[in-house]
Amino acid sequence: MTPMAFAAEDSAKSSEAGTTSSRNLIVLIGDGMGPAQVTAARNYLMYNKNVDHLTLDSIYVGQATTYADRGEDGGAVVSGVVTDSASAGTAFATGHKTYNAAISVSNEDVSKPFASVIEAATAAGKATGLVTTARITHATPAVYGSHVRSRDNENAIASQYLDSGIDVLLGGGSANFLSKDDKGKRSDKSIISDFEDKGYEYVTNRAGLMQVGDSDKVLGLFGSSHVAYVPDRTAETPSLAEMTDAALNILSKDDKGFAVMIEGGRIDHASHANDFPSTVQEVLDFDAAVKVALEFAKADGNTSIVITADHETGGLSLSRDNIYELNLDLWDQQKNSSEFIASKLKSATTIAEVKSIVSSNTWIKDLSDEEAEQILAGDGSSYAQEGAYNAVISKRLLVGWSGHGHSAVDVGVWAYGPIADLVKGQIDNTRVATASAEVLGLDLAGTSAALQAKYLYPKFKVARNGEILYPAKALGEALGASVKWNGANRTATISQGSTVISVQLDSGAVTLNGNSAALTSNVDNGKLYLPLEAFNSLTGLKLTWDSLSERIVKS
Repeated sequence: MTPMAFAAEDSAKSSEAGTTSSRNLIVLIGDGMGPAQVTAARNYLMYNKNVDHLTLDSIYVGQATTYADRGEDGGAVVSGVVTDSASAGTAFATGHKTYNAAISVSNEDVSKPFASVIEAATAAGKATGLVTTARITHATPAVYGSHVRSRDNENAIASQYLDSGIDVLLGGGSANFLSKDDKGKRSDKSIISDFEDKGYEYVTNRAGLMQVGDSDKVLGLFGSSHVAYVPDRTAETPSLAEMTDAALNILSKDDKGFAVMIEGGRIDHASHANDFPSTVQEVLDFDAAVKVALEFAKADGNTSIVITADHETGGLSLSRDNIYELNLDLWDQQKNSSEFIASKLKSATTIAEVKSIVSSNTWIKDLSDEEAEQILAGDGSSYAQEGAYNAVISKRLLVGWSGHGHSAVDVGVWAYGPIADLVKGQIDNTRVATASAEVLGLDLAGTSAALQAKYLYPKFKVARNGEILYPAKALGEALGASVKWNGANRTATISQGSTVISVQLDSGAVTLNGNSAALTSNVDNGKLYLPLEAFNSLTGLKLTWDSLSERIVKS
């Protein structure tokens, strides 16, 4: 059957009986999987395996935009039309745009948390899960189960998972399951034991995952960082399809249904490195997981699936040098990923060494001195010799890359079940979240409101004495206070009810209701900063600082 026939058949099935809701939801994200990555994987199957379609092809419904909010840091633009995984993930997990690096928080000096579909499903009593081939604390899974201003705060993300209520967590990243002491410093204490104390079964390899019994809570961490690339995996490492199957078996036991996000995270990493053969294999690994999910949904009859990508990575082109051909027969002739041999390439000092490394890992036995010198010199990026190696490989394969970053092209959308009618055609990526909530009957806004009643995520600075200070105007207004500036006498006044804090901006003197107050103040680039004690006095609240998650807890 042709891909078009598959699509027609499954489209008809997805709308049968006019159903508008589902008990279960499966969201699959191909990180970095743009149109060229999908086409490359299909071409590989067609010309190397005599298979004329991907599983994805049968449920294609449209495409989505990917742009982020404009964001600035110190006057420099850090996000805009080209998104990163954090801002794109926030969009399709919560229905809100934000800045690059933000994990499900708003684009403000004092950010508010936005609830994800997974969090709303948890609140509704459904079983929930996150599955990825990246670190489980990486941006895409993180946006579904945590909230931080910066995606780099992965220890905090792991810690927030502990209290998230998410039942199944499968991926890499055990190195980030550490805590911080009461001063915010990283400690060597693992929080994995805390997960076990909460009833999670902890597994670290394929055998352990396959042997999970009656557990309804599982934490599976298959590596200290990301799960190994497909060509580098050993028998100890589960595939994404195997992780998907295990997660669905566990979550489907819940009578109220489930919601799960499954990510092919390393498509993005291979594309960042411009490692084309590994990119193709990672897309195929993702497509195998799609097959598992689709077979489950068809058998279950009450499950919606939505699939997309957060962005395209690398600016991949399936042609180069004005040559109207692709060397498809060479696309699987690389033994291991470029990451696997990167340290060897970095240590090489001679042309002979480079030729030996390349010969051992590829079909190339005729590497020229010029190509070897190119690899020795590196490509001028952080990928260095690995990047130059991939440039040589790509040229031989007749594929091209625009760079090592993301691009702003639209990405595909695929869907099955009642959700398919809600995401077809040209959509914005935020529609993935709102359609997910609609099809499951979830209250995204109410779940967000509950989070916002408890947490704020401010920008902050550390004073010379080590005290943490917060932007006075933004935090005061976020807490409902009135903030006024008097340029003539150089004072700032923050008031709430009958309580008034006044700051003399030149001297830094602070008064509380007209009386001198021993509160630190600081003016930096025209912005006033005050300690949390000032806002406790102002509001009568007991605001505390969570140093690990870098957030204010309201009580």
